[in-house]
Amino acid sequence: MKVGENGWLMELLAEAEQTHLPAHLEYPELRHLPARARARLHIRNVLHSRGVRYGTPSGQPPAEDASSAPEERLFLAVLRNLAWLALEVADLVGAPKQSHVSRLLVLFAALTGLVEEAAAFDARLLKGQPLPKRGVIKLEAALEQRAISLAGDPVYGLVLHNGAVYVDARCFGQQATEYFLTGRFVPARAVRRQALAAAQKALLVEVLTALACAERTPSFASRRAILRQIEDLRLPDMLAHHVRSRVRQFFERKPALASVVRRVHSRDTRRFLLEQTLLASLVDGRRSSEELAFVQELARALRFAPDEVKRVEVDVAEFYRKNRSVVDVFTVAAGAQMMGEELLESMQHALEKNFHRLLREVKETGELSVLLTQAARGRKLTGDEKRKVRAQLIDVAKAIPALAIFAAPGGVLLLIALAKVLPFNLLPSAFQDDEEDEITRAPRGKMNGA
Repeated sequence: MKVGENGWLMELLAEAEQTHLPAHLEYPELRHLPARARARLHIRNVLHSRGVRYGTPSGQPPAEDASSAPEERLFLAVLRNLAWLALEVADLVGAPKQSHVSRLLVLFAALTGLVEEAAAFDARLLKGQPLPKRGVIKLEAALEQRAISLAGDPVYGLVLHNGAVYVDARCFGQQATEYFLTGRFVPARAVRRQALAAAQKALLVEVLTALACAERTPSFASRRAILRQIEDLRLPDMLAHHVRSRVRQFFERKPALASVVRRVHSRDTRRFLLEQTLLASLVDGRRSSEELAFVQELARALRFAPDEVKRVEVDVAEFYRKNRSVVDVFTVAAGAQMMGEELLESMQHALEKNFHRLLREVKETGELSVLLTQAARGRKLTGDEKRKVRAQLIDVAKAIPALAIFAAPGGVLLLIALAKVLPFNLLPSAFQDDEEDEITRAPRGKMNGA
């Protein structure tokens, strides 16, 4: 399919319906939850696991997309993932088993702000009437205009695409849940969701502009690039005017981060801001001391402990390690590898500093010391012995503040993930042969930082 040709959107949605897999929860014990709660859980997990949370959906693009420009491939990948998400939500909430391509058009019309068209589409569907071709063509044009300019000065401007994709995807998932659950499109609620999404994007603009000003006062070219990317977000007029005014103030005087995020209370929003700031700090393949200090200040303002920040960094680095073929028009993947190396250095320092204390703690555990000695001499430990060693190593980590990140829930899995990002494996060799089994057996909630 070729964006810009008549019918490209219908072709994409039909292909998405054919290729999507029926949604199923990986938590059988939660099947008693209401349909809306199940859908919400699925949306959260899918946006994370497929990389939409980072603005770069994972997975190989179809062969017909291969010759397209990177920006177009990414645009199509985002739309395809949104379509899959809506179809999976339809499965989860028990929507009637039928083709949902026309209903996807209602959702995409709402996403682009064509609320009246979405309502008109829905009314015709309820009457069993076909959708007007003119309305579909208008929607295609709106989506084409909405496609953010991905190549727009990513080196010294803002990188708003990643965050905007995630905000839109979460809003889209919420809209799909309501639409397939009730069978009706409610314009007023769609308008309110779009307003909340726009407010989140505006907040992200302020945080990333503050990051852009952290190292030095932006040049004229940088300021122009930043303002142009803000225009690409297509915020409501009044909000866009407010954001431009705030950004120009930041150009002249660095803002106090605490004041910028003082009204942010939702944990999801706080993590969203921290993740997007980490991604933006990596976009040019390096992180300066000023950017590192900025991230630390933002984390404090958002009430994240240092260990939680490390968890988010590992999560980002691990995603890019697993998905090197992701359509990514920036250099975030290389930066994520660099971030992993920074984490390695900090942990090497912590281990070297606490080496003798660590040995003392191990010796005092008795059984742990014996089992580690046997493993070092080449004896293969049983599965039960390995589980005992893992549990006792966590107890040891609790006694050393610098290693407390591994003592938290899911800490062993975090260590495994970090080991795969870094140049060498941090796990003792006796435990390397069953890493994959351990990950496979782990509940999905723990893998996502529960």
